[in-house]
Amino acid sequence: MHLGLVGLGKMGGNMRERLRRGGHTVTGHDRDPDLADVADLPALVEALPSPKVVWVMVPAGEITDAVLGELGELLGEGDVVVDGGNSRWTDDEKHAAMLAEKGIGFVDCGVSGGVWGLENGYALMAGGSAEDVAKVRPAFDTLKPEGEFGWVHAGRVGAGHFSKMVHNGIEYAVMQAYAEGYELLETVDAVDNVTEVFRSWREGTVIRSWLLDLLVASLDDTPHLQGIRGYADDSGEGRWTVEAAIEHAVPTPAIAASLFARFASRQDQSPAMKAVAAMRNQFGGHAMQTDAPPTTDDTDDLGGAPAAGRSESPTES
Repeated sequence: MHLGLVGLGKMGGNMRERLRRGGHTVTGHDRDPDLADVADLPALVEALPSPKVVWVMVPAGEITDAVLGELGELLGEGDVVVDGGNSRWTDDEKHAAMLAEKGIGFVDCGVSGGVWGLENGYALMAGGSAEDVAKVRPAFDTLKPEGEFGWVHAGRVGAGHFSKMVHNGIEYAVMQAYAEGYELLETVDAVDNVTEVFRSWREGTVIRSWLLDLLVASLDDTPHLQGIRGYADDSGEGRWTVEAAIEHAVPTPAIAASLFARFASRQDQSPAMKAVAAMRNQFGGHAMQTDAPPTTDDTDDLGGAPAAGRSESPTES
């Protein structure tokens, strides 16, 4: 398969490499010319065979809107655009309708895997018509982890990003539970080795998980998380999950509480939020704030250096 990939940051760049290792041809574009294969979107589209498939991995919001709008002018009937960023699911129908006017298909795809996805594979949740999803299927099969599971056609347009949103809401709550347990263990005098307690849970317990493995890795690096500021940002998807729960009258107290805990982390130091910050850094390469004055980071999670004058859209795994 030959496809285009727009946005070659932490996620997109590794996805390009995994696809190439899997035998696919990938033509990539990024605002950073050192990362790009072609200089602009017209050159990318020109390089692709028909039907053309272009996968977009850029920050949600105005950047995604702009890229999809330009692709809508460049692509034609039978082509497909995949939005693999963390777009809000309510935007997907708008994007699909805009592209459908030109006969262009649209697939929304939630992508999870963070900086580990190159080697371990990515969990993929796709929304769209069966016909459009089938055109992207070879890429899904290569990007997913080895084994039976790893990608799903979740439903119609919007279903992929909605599923990824709920995934991230659950992620918030699970990290918060580990973090609160960490703080309690650190607080009592009876426990001498908190790191080894967490390590012992990695085998045989009902709470073993990859997030637990990553917390242990963080504690191995920094046993008491000293020097890490207890500040954890939120990607927006936790908020969207709580808003969707309110809209549909579905109680999500654990997810809501974990979101509010992140808000609280910005007001004061918190050992629990140090653990959340450390885990986010481990699985997604998300920046950790330290007790030292922060330094300027001019890179996106999705798509190279930020454009001047725009707000960032940080992403969860």
